[in-house]
Amino acid sequence: MPPPAQSQRSPSPSQPSGKSEVSDLKFQLRQLAGSRAPGVDDSKRELFKKVISYMTIGIDVSSLFGEMVMCSATSDVVLKKMCYLYVGNYAKVNPDLALLTINFLQKDCRDEDPMIRGLALRSLSSLCVANLVEYLVGPLGSGLKDGNAYVRMVAVIGVLKLYQFSASTCIDADFPSILKHLMLNDSDTHVVANCLSALQEIWSAEASTSEEALREREALISKPIIYYLLNRIKEFSEWAQCLVLELVTKYAPSDSSEAFDIMNLLEDRLQHANGAVVLATSKVFLQLTLSITDVHHQVYERIKAPMLTLVSSGSPEQSYAVLSHLHLLVMRAPYIFSSDYKHFYCHYNEPSYVKRLKLEMLTAVANESNTYEIVTELCEYAANVDIPIARESIRAVGKIALQQYDVNAIVDRLLQFLEMEKDYVTAEALVLVKDLLRKYPQWSQDCIAVVGNISSKTVREPKAKAALIWMLGEYSQEMQDAPYVLENLVENWAEEHSAEVRLHLLTAVMKCFFKRPPETQNALGAALAAGVADFHQDVHDRALFYYRMLQHNVSVAERVVNPPKQAVSVFADTQSSEIKDRIFDEFNSLSVVYQKPSYMFTDREHRGTFEFSDELGNLSIGGEVSENVVSAQRVDENDNHLLLTTSEKEEASGSSNNGSAYVSPYDNSSASASAVASQTRTEPAISNPTATGHSSQSASLGIDDLLDLGLPAALPAPASPQLKLNAEVALDPSTFQQKWRQLPVSLSQEYSVSPRGVAALTAPQALIRHMQSHSIHCIASGGQSPSFKFFFFAQKMDSSSNYLVECIINTSSAFARITIKADDQSTSEVFSTLFQSALSKFGNP
Repeated sequence: MPPPAQSQRSPSPSQPSGKSEVSDLKFQLRQLAGSRAPGVDDSKRELFKKVISYMTIGIDVSSLFGEMVMCSATSDVVLKKMCYLYVGNYAKVNPDLALLTINFLQKDCRDEDPMIRGLALRSLSSLCVANLVEYLVGPLGSGLKDGNAYVRMVAVIGVLKLYQFSASTCIDADFPSILKHLMLNDSDTHVVANCLSALQEIWSAEASTSEEALREREALISKPIIYYLLNRIKEFSEWAQCLVLELVTKYAPSDSSEAFDIMNLLEDRLQHANGAVVLATSKVFLQLTLSITDVHHQVYERIKAPMLTLVSSGSPEQSYAVLSHLHLLVMRAPYIFSSDYKHFYCHYNEPSYVKRLKLEMLTAVANESNTYEIVTELCEYAANVDIPIARESIRAVGKIALQQYDVNAIVDRLLQFLEMEKDYVTAEALVLVKDLLRKYPQWSQDCIAVVGNISSKTVREPKAKAALIWMLGEYSQEMQDAPYVLENLVENWAEEHSAEVRLHLLTAVMKCFFKRPPETQNALGAALAAGVADFHQDVHDRALFYYRMLQHNVSVAERVVNPPKQAVSVFADTQSSEIKDRIFDEFNSLSVVYQKPSYMFTDREHRGTFEFSDELGNLSIGGEVSENVVSAQRVDENDNHLLLTTSEKEEASGSSNNGSAYVSPYDNSSASASAVASQTRTEPAISNPTATGHSSQSASLGIDDLLDLGLPAALPAPASPQLKLNAEVALDPSTFQQKWRQLPVSLSQEYSVSPRGVAALTAPQALIRHMQSHSIHCIASGGQSPSFKFFFFAQKMDSSSNYLVECIINTSSAFARITIKADDQSTSEVFSTLFQSALSKFGNP
């Protein structure tokens, strides 16, 4: 068979056809470097395009650096741009080659064409090479005085880049003062905006070490500067307007009349076509009137119309961002938006994330005057093809029912949901009916009549099944088949994978037993037996607890399991008011979109391992007196949000422990289960069993041991491991930082903090002193209530083995999250116990 014919297609100009391609380019560039022949610039363009395309796809063309620099001697702006792009890419990875660019870049900074001057200055300030900083100061100084606004604008950003790379050089050259002069006197608003942005960053960074910088930063929000910027705000670009408006939110007017003057000046910004400007202006209005309650509510009315317009006129992404801010306002003042509920109706072509937010807002604005219309609209969504939205709409109907006084029509709608032949609709409706009965017990007769027709076999979802079982136990007297339905569920115990359902089933059978003992006796015995043998810890413990209560006293057990119920007046809010206030303070930011304060998603631990050496550099460590240690370990209050995170308690799922079997002390699991089952079936489980036999004694012994009731002999507690720490340990910040990067995580746990500890933790210093008394020293700390973050270290006595600890404490949840890294991994558990012991003693007298 002959070989296949070779393709005649020519290679792509962006792909080298062989190893000599780069060498050919080098040869051609060298030939054109000194040529002044007509059309040479066009030839250079073609070669430059090839070089840039090779660089873009990852081919190393750094060997052409010299030839590219030589060919840059041209007045063609396009060639200059491509050359600057090439130089900027390879100068960072090859600092030695960057020296070749200094002469031609400095020359271009003096070019007659302002475009070339600006491009050259931008490229020069972007090199970021340590030994080239001295060559940047002169061109930057000249650029700040340039007659062209574009060059001045580039020079201002170049100053900021210089500060980020070499702060001392920037300060010594007195560039901040020049920027301030430009900000107040330059005629071009782009230059003014860039100066404002650069000065805010420079002075904020310098404020922690320089009182002069602190004064300058405070001067930015003084009345003359604020009024100067506001009077020119119409000249600024949209980005610059947002920058100025954000600065105005930090200004405190001297009286209410001054606040009104500022709002009158910014009134037309609410009609701006750009959503960012509208939101920034809204934030100014809200902040200025926080202390004037009546006017603050009027501001809600004023900004409502522009924001609703933005929702309906923008892209889905913009609509969601604006809706998120409207959602925040609606939650704070729902009555103001109650007449505009139709704006929150869902459109068929909207993304699900927009619909979900609108459903929450419809729930919030519902009141006596609009409930019927809103519930009718929500019921239409229940048949939506988007199942998650259908579920959310049913939940919204339930939430409205729980917050209204007249719920007749809503209850009828919910009961209609139960009759729909859709599993997910029935499941959501069951959960809502359960909550409805908890708040409105008077509706039990109507609800139970419908719920009684639902077969437990058709309900698959755990939460819905748990709700149905709860109703079977709570209203077993009204539901004639309740004992038999529960008995059938107990018989299929092994097939039920949800621990939540099994827990509800245990409680429901107990309740049913107290109301209808003869019919439920067998089911109760089987349920307790299955619960004792269950591999889930919570189910196992609850079954044993119920069994021991029945052994002790039936009337006591009934008072515990089935006490008289009181209607639930208010259901718990998932978000604290403090968190909501923090989100409101961060209006017009991602905090509103994420519905959480910024410190929850901008913590430095999410940007890499131990990335705050700037704080560590200013700390004094080691064997100093405690007063010095505490004061040295302060972190700038302005950086608290960057240092903090919130220790959010993880929700334990029902199947979290399914992988581990429970072994009761002194107890053979199968023997215990059979013993409890036999005892409970033969007697109504209301008196101590008298059955004999090894398995019966074993079960009783295991139960007694669990609850510590009459155990004949207790095993001695195992001796706790001993670990002594070096009280005089010293560790410098750089070593701590290096170890933190290198060592793996040995242990990560969550501890509860005692109420006394929570009360005592008003500032980081209190805990620092306490831990130091236990030979555990702090190297960095920060935060304010309710969130604090610490980095501790300790050293094993007579050893160089160190323990590094990150401790994040949230006083609102009373939990501490501990991450431990250790040189000696084998002793991490012991140190964790010691650390927890020291933490538990915090706040004790």
